[in-house]
Amino acid sequence: MDARRLCGAESGMDARRLCGVDRDGSAAAVCSGMENTMLEIRKFTCENLAEGCVTDERTPHFSYAAQSERQGAYLVRMRLSVNGWQVQESGDAAEPVRQIAIPYQGAPLSPFTEYEAQLQIWDDAGETAVRTLRFETGRLDAPWQAQWISDPSYSFTEKRVSPVPMMFRRRFAARGEIRRARLYATAMGIYELCVNGQKAGDEYFAPGFTSYRSRLQYQTYDVTGLLQRENEIAVTVGGGWAVGSFVFTRKNRISADRQALLLELRMTYEDGSEEIIGTDAGWEVTEEGPYREADFYDGETYDATVDPEKIHWRAAAPEKLRVRPVLFAANGAPVRVQERMEPVSCVKTPQGLVCDFGQNFAGVVELTIEGEAGQEITVRHAELLRPDGTLQTDFLRTAKATARYICRKGRQIYSPRMTYMGFRYVCVEGIEPERVQVAALALSSDIGSNGEFRCSSDQLNRLQQNIRWSARSNFMDIPTDCPQRDERMGWTGDIAVFAPTACYNYDMSRFLDKWLADMEAEQLPTGGIPNTIPAQGYGFPATMPTMAVDFWGDACLLVPWAEYQARGDRRLLENYYPMMKKYVDACRFWAGLFSVGKRRYLWHTPSVLHFGDWVAPDSPQMSQWQRRSKWTATASLCHTSGLLSQIARILGREDDAVKYGEISEKTAQAYCDLLTDGNGRLKEEFQSAYVLPLYFRMFPPQVRQKAADRLAQLVEQGNYTIGTGFPGTPYILFALADNGRVEDAYRMLLCEECPSWLYEVRMGATTIWERWDGLDESGNCPIGDDGTDTMISYNHYASGAVGDFLYRRVAGIEATEPGYRAFRIRPLWNEKLCAARGSLETPYGRIVSDWTVQERSFYINVEVPVGCVCSLELPDGSKETLQAGIYGRTCELPAGRMRPGVEKG
Repeated sequence: MDARRLCGAESGMDARRLCGVDRDGSAAAVCSGMENTMLEIRKFTCENLAEGCVTDERTPHFSYAAQSERQGAYLVRMRLSVNGWQVQESGDAAEPVRQIAIPYQGAPLSPFTEYEAQLQIWDDAGETAVRTLRFETGRLDAPWQAQWISDPSYSFTEKRVSPVPMMFRRRFAARGEIRRARLYATAMGIYELCVNGQKAGDEYFAPGFTSYRSRLQYQTYDVTGLLQRENEIAVTVGGGWAVGSFVFTRKNRISADRQALLLELRMTYEDGSEEIIGTDAGWEVTEEGPYREADFYDGETYDATVDPEKIHWRAAAPEKLRVRPVLFAANGAPVRVQERMEPVSCVKTPQGLVCDFGQNFAGVVELTIEGEAGQEITVRHAELLRPDGTLQTDFLRTAKATARYICRKGRQIYSPRMTYMGFRYVCVEGIEPERVQVAALALSSDIGSNGEFRCSSDQLNRLQQNIRWSARSNFMDIPTDCPQRDERMGWTGDIAVFAPTACYNYDMSRFLDKWLADMEAEQLPTGGIPNTIPAQGYGFPATMPTMAVDFWGDACLLVPWAEYQARGDRRLLENYYPMMKKYVDACRFWAGLFSVGKRRYLWHTPSVLHFGDWVAPDSPQMSQWQRRSKWTATASLCHTSGLLSQIARILGREDDAVKYGEISEKTAQAYCDLLTDGNGRLKEEFQSAYVLPLYFRMFPPQVRQKAADRLAQLVEQGNYTIGTGFPGTPYILFALADNGRVEDAYRMLLCEECPSWLYEVRMGATTIWERWDGLDESGNCPIGDDGTDTMISYNHYASGAVGDFLYRRVAGIEATEPGYRAFRIRPLWNEKLCAARGSLETPYGRIVSDWTVQERSFYINVEVPVGCVCSLELPDGSKETLQAGIYGRTCELPAGRMRPGVEKG
């Protein structure tokens, strides 16, 4: 194939022009038309939100990114003011102008108040830019003028199901013209809020999923435009995570015996007077509303024929909760609609209308219906079809994943609000195809898109899309493992290995900070971390009183570290350092238990207490994955203690830095002395046993290359297919490529045989699979007796952690200072690719690495944000330091590194 077609340079287009490089290698083509050198503030945020920030932080933090079209521009001064009062200023010769997490340092903030922040910056050429944003304070611990209420007459004792949704209402008349109205609400359960028949807000599943015994979010709604002279507030509260069935054992009533609501409406009238309406005994409640069933696993039933004026209402009553969480203004990333999906095909079958959306995702259907009163429509969901064209639902286990809608007469639109599904296919029953239009809404936490990647391989481009779709499907207020079966839990092991990939693709700041606060709240007294956060009813070994589990518990270090590298916000390390230290101490305790000498650093507690090399495809049984825990756990201890040492040094805790650095070194030595022959070869060999010590640099320098060569031999013997489980998969390509085995790394990356990343792509995957062998070559679903109880999910992001290699090695973008204030662009070119582009929105602005190859020449276009420094390294070994701006560079590829035919191409 002509290389110019691969690189998009067909029809005579010069590939060098794609990268903005003139024929002499200069950046003239890129920089032409740059006479306008205006300085701009590209982004300005309060608590990582550009708009809509409501905070209970008494010292909110501000960040911004600047942009200038002038090469080499840098900032010399910054001034921040709030409501006209200067609260921060920086800029002197000794210290760069601060851009990340600038603390408010003004007068104490008042609750329930709107503020305007103004930012002004100056660059070295004397240009200036100004930008404003608005934020408001929440309650700031002001006492609620409201009570928790519920229906004391309602109780349910059924197991493995969720309660009937409760509907609350309050009617009232406004005293006059309303200037400003804010409504503050939370619930035990999940709630939908309507004011005068209109939904307030656009999020799903409020108040969100937190560690309910410790922390509970409340939401703030501007309802000024929804209020009238006569008003009705109606709130439906479903069981959600707090009261409904959850985890694969389908426990219910975990945090409360029944649903409860807390709400406060604060109105300010045009005459300056105020009125507050809170939940109390004056509210009404019923279980006869239109929501008849609501369960995350089983689905939703909605009866549109229900008339609220004809059902029985009773007085609500104050409710005493079993838990006493701290209430705080929502600080996560709420679940919202991200995309509307249309089916690519619809086929009428004896079971109903089967629609294929062409993409596996998490969300809900949207039906536009011409219905008859009382007509019942059922929608079932699945990721796959059986060979006969019906839905394959075996892998949902106990989850019914069904939406039922009872129509009123006429045209109507229905979409579930109190559940979600993971699916590609739906079967619609109970209505003729010509009387229904089927669409769907893709749901996810509202995390902004950060990064992009594409290259000359269509298969890798599809892999990148699969990575992003799986992440979106599983970032549903918490980082879940899967969106479809009776699980959807916050497994720590998945996000521990995926966090760097997540932080490249999305702005994870608010999403992860909220989740890490729940992790801190649920850390066990002896330092262990539950395997799912929030644990919320999950038992052994999540709540075993002294448990610490390698790689899964490692999330308490790996996740904040990944976010720190991406965002540069030191508060993450400061806030969670005690949690990290307590966890590593627990790991060290378990490793040293009942051992002497070097074996005190070999973590070899019973394998049933670990996950080991989880879902490693070269081992057919779960017990065999777990038996590898001696290797994975010891490597984990080396890595986490070394990382903790590094964090301690950043925070100025030198004693801790020395202590944990020594633990890391002794653990590495124990691994090499006791598990290898001392010459780079494992006594018991499997891919992860080499990958982890290579990536974590546990091998002594004199044997590291031998270990890498032996790993390459194992990979070659396996025909370049994957043999690693969760712990090794994110790092195997780095372990090869960073130790001189670039060709082997690329062959593994581009392998299309099972098990491999591109095998899934070849088999038509649109998301990442949990199991590499999720479909065989015939497209059938294997169900093996491996001890995992039909554990097959086709939307499971963990092994998509390979994205980190695409971004840091193929595109070549890698932070060398937190937040990318300093970064390196060093594409690891291989003849199997002739073009790649990575684009990343950092806290300072956009980074671009865009390279292509034509004949024997390598061309690259680079973009460096204001406030950053880039070290550019080309394939010929040449290096250059670049300041802010857009640059084009070229070099000749070293002899012997060209694919046959490219020279003529």
